[in-house]
Amino acid sequence: MEEFLSSCRRAVQANTDQAEPELHVVLGNEACDLDSMVSAMAFAYFLSKTAHSETLVVPLLNIRQADLVLRSDNVFLLRQTGFSPDLLLFRDQLDLRALQRAGRLRLTLVDHNVLSSSDRELEGAVVEVIDHHLQERESSPACPVTVETVGSCATLVTERIIQKAPEILDQQLAQLLYAAILLDCVNMAPAAGKVTPKDSQYAAALEARFPALPPRGALFHALQNAKFDVSGLNTEQMLLKDMKAVSGSLNIAVSVLYITLEEFLQKAELEAELSDFCQKLGLELLLLMTISFTESKEPIRELALFSHSATCREQVSQYLERARNPALNLCPISSPHPHITAYQQGNTLASRKKLLPIVNDFLRERDGDGRLGDEEEEDESQVPPTPMNSLVEGCPLDDGLPCISAQALEEKFSKMADREGD
Repeated sequence: MEEFLSSCRRAVQANTDQAEPELHVVLGNEACDLDSMVSAMAFAYFLSKTAHSETLVVPLLNIRQADLVLRSDNVFLLRQTGFSPDLLLFRDQLDLRALQRAGRLRLTLVDHNVLSSSDRELEGAVVEVIDHHLQERESSPACPVTVETVGSCATLVTERIIQKAPEILDQQLAQLLYAAILLDCVNMAPAAGKVTPKDSQYAAALEARFPALPPRGALFHALQNAKFDVSGLNTEQMLLKDMKAVSGSLNIAVSVLYITLEEFLQKAELEAELSDFCQKLGLELLLLMTISFTESKEPIRELALFSHSATCREQVSQYLERARNPALNLCPISSPHPHITAYQQGNTLASRKKLLPIVNDFLRERDGDGRLGDEEEEDESQVPPTPMNSLVEGCPLDDGLPCISAQALEEKFSKMADREGD
């Protein structure tokens, strides 16, 4: 597969002439989580081995090359399986719109089944879809659609390979697929509520064919640790790693941080860095949600608000303190920075998925349209994608903490962390 990826890069770099033949691009979603990356790589490789055509098939990661560092679990898996990130192609390295205008683009979507609004002009190039999210696209003879609500898109890619071209599987490709299935299905734990019989079937099939695959538990926990590792990131990268934004009369972003608030607030020149970040993105206020865990695996959530406008900061703080749907149970804690208000969050089940509707309600009331804060969450199309697995709906702990074992409890919270992008 390394030779395939290398040949893709060489061909794309050379394939700039308008007279060149078309490209068949396998495109993952804009979040570019591990499942999306692996699905694009594996399905492109499958098509290259099975398509009876001279068309060049290439996998394309739907992010800028510079943003790969934010997907620390992706980088970890690539290195663990012996792939250099330099082998991959990124969205800023291939002009899909130019290819489309020249009539030279064929597009297969993996891990999503509709194009983002910014890519709608590419719609005419879509020739196939394979995905595990809610189906929003009808299948047609010109564009077959495979959508099943399994835990991982990599499960559907594995199924296609085993059914159509099992001979292309080797240890390296199997480990990519296996890792994506394990991570999305929370180590195949039924208590986490994500794994389906088909996920289990194809994870077991990979294990049977390749007994040298790493043990499930060891691989899953290594990927989880890598996903939340921010040790090599600067402040801007930490904020961008898992961020969503909403807008109204104010532009507000919510960043999830996987360290303690105390540790983050101790960073040198923090206020200057936050100020530069907000100015760069045009934000009036930045909400910081931290999540960490005790030694007994109990979650700790903290919340901080940064704004140079005391009025803005106080208005949002008071609104969050009064919130009841859900109540965040905020308890003020000291902050060493004059423009940062900090809280301990008593309701540890209230993830960003629960916070964003509250922020949207604040903006609606501030803008004076008369709607209150007890409505359903709006369509999140206004919120940009995040690197985390943000396309899976729901939180495993939304209905309260069940009576489960300590191991299952850890798996529950691992899944909850996976869903922070929601």
